[in-house]
Amino acid sequence: MKVVILAGGFGTRISEESHLRPKPMIEIGDRPMLWHIMKIYSHYGFNDFIICLGYKGDVIKRFFADFPLYESDVTFNYRRKKINILQEPKEPWKITLVDTGKETMTGGRIKRIQKYVGNQSFLLTYGDGVIDANLLELVNYHQKHGKIATLTAVQPSGRFGALTIGTNHAVLRFNEKPKGDGGWVNGGFFVFEPEIFDYLQGDTCVLEKESLEKLADEGQLQAFQHHGFWYAMDTLRDKNYLEELWSLGKAPWKVWEKR
Repeated sequence: MKVVILAGGFGTRISEESHLRPKPMIEIGDRPMLWHIMKIYSHYGFNDFIICLGYKGDVIKRFFADFPLYESDVTFNYRRKKINILQEPKEPWKITLVDTGKETMTGGRIKRIQKYVGNQSFLLTYGDGVIDANLLELVNYHQKHGKIATLTAVQPSGRFGALTIGTNHAVLRFNEKPKGDGGWVNGGFFVFEPEIFDYLQGDTCVLEKESLEKLADEGQLQAFQHHGFWYAMDTLRDKNYLEELWSLGKAPWKVWEKR
């Protein structure tokens, strides 16, 4: 099953970083967010990627063009004008990079890669979020209900700590990062049937508006509820939080090293 990753947006809310590179290329640890997302999928056996490029897409192309050099021992023989990569990169990835336009909306980007997906089910996510969900369970859930689309529903943590205060003003309970207001939101990590392309019309189509709303109205959109970790890197504050988790060895999305 192919994995489509939306990586073409401007990332305006994290402009401190995105003025130099697209948001999926902002690093957590010493690897781009895009690499982290691909590692999650690869852990569950999904290794065929289609990446939708837009803003500064050349940065992503250069990264993957040079990826074998980053991941391998290399011999540079200047006398013979040869470069020998001494071992294959350990990632078993096939990566198709597609320019889907700088101004194209999310639905339009997906429509543009239809010919690369073909007539088959596929996975899709955004280029700025990580999760510790079992993606095989997500796919199995999707296949069982038989609808066109499944999204992963998550409950993001509240931004501020929450207090439970008693009648005498004593703090009865302190939660540093509670689950927000308890509401469910779209966390991405979709599974789609090829019929989704019938709901995508042109570059101005926004997946989250007319497409998903129409699917919901027709009873063709199901939610896979995930109670574990999910986090989207929308601002510099978010980036720093993910960086802290990674540096402390407490990154829940690092499923590829969990036993």
